[in-house]
Amino acid sequence: MACRVLGWAVPPPPRLTRRFLFIFTLSLSCTYLCYSLLFCCDSLMQSRGLGEHRCLLIRNVGGKKLLQKSPYCSLEGPAPSAASPGAPALSSAPAPAPRLATTNHSSTPKLGTKRLPQAIIVGVKKGGTRAVLEFIRVHPDVRAVGTEPHFFDRNYDRGLDWYRSLMPRTLESQITMEKTPSYFVTKEAPRRIFNMSRDTKLIVVVRNPVTRAISDYTQTLSKKPDIPTFEGLSFRNRSLGLVDMSWNAIRIGMYVVHLESWLQYFPLAQIHFVSGERLITDPAGEMGRVQDFLGIKRVITDKHFYFNKTKGFPCLKKTESSILPRCLGKSKGRTHVQIDPEVIDQLRDFYRPYNIKFYETVGQDFRWE
Repeated sequence: MACRVLGWAVPPPPRLTRRFLFIFTLSLSCTYLCYSLLFCCDSLMQSRGLGEHRCLLIRNVGGKKLLQKSPYCSLEGPAPSAASPGAPALSSAPAPAPRLATTNHSSTPKLGTKRLPQAIIVGVKKGGTRAVLEFIRVHPDVRAVGTEPHFFDRNYDRGLDWYRSLMPRTLESQITMEKTPSYFVTKEAPRRIFNMSRDTKLIVVVRNPVTRAISDYTQTLSKKPDIPTFEGLSFRNRSLGLVDMSWNAIRIGMYVVHLESWLQYFPLAQIHFVSGERLITDPAGEMGRVQDFLGIKRVITDKHFYFNKTKGFPCLKKTESSILPRCLGKSKGRTHVQIDPEVIDQLRDFYRPYNIKFYETVGQDFRWE
């Protein structure tokens, strides 16, 4: 039916035009619906992400591990029941209490790195090396291996990675140390240590070679009671005064002979000699010089020591972290076997030229004569 506009007759729109208008209207409606759904989903995702972000911030303030999600951060999970004391409130929910330390070391962060030693106590056996190691371990800037690795004399074929695995973890400001007294008399040890690091600092604890030999024999006798006498082992021919230099207890005390091998690889300034006798009479003074040599602050002083009259040498006083004073084990300070004074005089005569040359080489008189 035609319409009249201002007196003119307008024909009805064609069927094609009406279909186009219908499709256009329908497409606008669908587009509006899609945009509405997308907007709602986006709002929900942003809300969820904000909640997770808050959980991360809460962990950063109150948790032990930084920026790590925990089950209570999930939107579906239950809210924590207790807040961390002293932590700032970053959300309406209270922050969780800090997690207590557990015995599960896999979840505990390990501080420091295992490094090859920067300093080594290389000798000598029965000179006082254990005392030096235990005393220097009191220093906060030093970490040391408790047992003797014997890497450069017995376990060198295991490789540096194995050697490094034995070391304690240290911070950049700390020194890693170890002690193996047999290195000093091992011919290959100087070259092997040099190949590891030419900057390695070496500490040698020396003692009157006659007293050292008797102490060495006393230790062996406690383990093997059937060994020959000290006199029988010391001489090839006692009446002629021929000392058996092949016996290890005698050979170790020829310090200058062994030192020559070390000076082929390391300058004398890189080797520090500790007097075993002064370590007993003045432990703080000797350890002060050790600390200077290592380039660390003098922390170990007189206040750390007391003299144990039973053992006959100094021990460490009780500290805040220890319940009892620290003394060396039962094997240290044992009574020496009685030796014929004439044998002692003969050995002193034997060692005298070696001692004098040793004094001249290191520029220090140890007064063993």
